[in-house]
Amino acid sequence: MHKLPSLSALRAFESVSRLKSVKKAAEELHVTHPAISHQLKQLESYFNQPLMQKIGRGVGTTKSGELLSQALRL
Repeated sequence: MHKLPSLSALRAFESVSRLKSVKKAAEELHVTHPAISHQLKQLESYFNQPLMQKIGRGVGTTKSGELLSQALRL
């Protein structure tokens, strides 16, 4: 059986994808910016593909990230 991604990583990803900001997500979840970045890297490693991309001064989802974001909203 495959290990599932951590709930905290999914929570961090959902927050970043919704807020379009790692800083705002860290504030919302009461954790540090590096903690959010670590969770996102962990999730990208789990799925073996990038889920987020820099857009100007913020971040957005890749196509794969958008699929995950939609699935988390169900």
